[in-house]
Amino acid sequence: MAKERKQRPFGIRDKLGYFFGDFGNDFTFILSTIILMKFYTDVVGISAGAVGTIMMLARLTDAVTDVTMGRLCDRSRVVPGVGRFKPWIKRMCVPVALSSFLMYLGGIVEWPYAARVLYLLVTYILWSSVFYTAINIPYGSMASAISAEPGDRQSLSTFRTMGGMLAGTVIGVVLPLIAYQKRDGVETLVGSRVTLAAGVFSLLAIVCYLLCYALTQERVVREAQVQVKVSVRDMIKGALHNRALVSIIVGSVLLLLAQLTMQNMAGYVYPEYYNNAAAQSASTLLMMVSMSVAAIAVKPLSARFGKAELSAAASAAAAVICGVTYALRPANVWVYVGLQTLNWLGLGLFSMVTWALITDVIDDAELRTGVREDGSVYALYSFARKLGQAVSAGLSGWLLTLTGYVPGAGGSQTPEVLHGIFAISTLVPGVGFALLALVLALWYPLHKKQVDENVARLRSRHEKEGSQQE
Repeated sequence: MAKERKQRPFGIRDKLGYFFGDFGNDFTFILSTIILMKFYTDVVGISAGAVGTIMMLARLTDAVTDVTMGRLCDRSRVVPGVGRFKPWIKRMCVPVALSSFLMYLGGIVEWPYAARVLYLLVTYILWSSVFYTAINIPYGSMASAISAEPGDRQSLSTFRTMGGMLAGTVIGVVLPLIAYQKRDGVETLVGSRVTLAAGVFSLLAIVCYLLCYALTQERVVREAQVQVKVSVRDMIKGALHNRALVSIIVGSVLLLLAQLTMQNMAGYVYPEYYNNAAAQSASTLLMMVSMSVAAIAVKPLSARFGKAELSAAASAAAAVICGVTYALRPANVWVYVGLQTLNWLGLGLFSMVTWALITDVIDDAELRTGVREDGSVYALYSFARKLGQAVSAGLSGWLLTLTGYVPGAGGSQTPEVLHGIFAISTLVPGVGFALLALVLALWYPLHKKQVDENVARLRSRHEKEGSQQE
């Protein structure tokens, strides 16, 4: 049974705290999506295919660490006055920031090739599969402990997305201006500058995590669920029979395939195809504008049409824009920037509700099984998102290798390579958006009518349980 503590009411303080949580997350996560592959291909000298393969191999580790962390969260004791999930944020904020920084040490360029590959493998797994998992899963699971009200959770989802987008904007705008230097008229990535930027972003991540810890408050304690012991095998077996969970996991992989390919390839399209790294900064600023518009529009639109319905329509529109961009292949970089901005608006509408969608899935599972396991379900969802990140990075790396991309060649890439870079940056996201629209429209079952019914049934059940305890 869920008990809600009599504490200060949910309000802007909690929203800001949750905002800072994903701000901290994405100071390391978005940094890896924007610059990690570029850093290791152009500075450290590892092939794009090898980097992508390492990211895929790390996901095998996640299959263990994500699920283990989810179970650990569900079985953790409640720290009086703090909660079950918040203590993990304080414990892990320094390790996750430090491990992120270690991935960008430019000094390893002098090492033998095998040593460089091994260093990337070890540091990447430490960051993504161990420490990032240990802070991100408690943070994501905490939303249902901050408030039991669906409207409050939607607000947390919106503020979380805005926190991540703001971190992405800071990194996307500042990093290209710092990390690149024109040499003989060609935009060139400088390893020492990347290392400095990574150190600054790691420090900022720690500050944001501590603000999240200080500002949020866990109010809902699900005491009866702490003692429920379900094996990992049974949990995974049950998840595979949960249509809502499986479909939203597939949808998340497709979303990240589209989103992260756009972000990964920005480091190649702007400096290589357009030879204009400054345009990447401008594009990131406009991305934030698009996401802000989406944040304003998402609540009334989702209330009227439903979260899943709105997301399907927005994803379909983004798929069309990707196709138009590829067909036009604009010579002017600012036309490309404008089309990408429209893409981000479509993506933003889904991003704003994605964390509320997973709480809908958790609610639905509780109604069907009578057991609520926020940490375990979120762990599976988190694993899927990291799988999507790796698939995107791996696919981008393999496709770049197939085009004949030469790391560090700058302005001397062949026309065929440049055409390949542009095709990857438009067609791969387009396919991801199109498939996502189909999943949300035809497979995912929790559309507006069903969600409203589930909320009413859960409220009635909890009220009945509460009266019986009295």
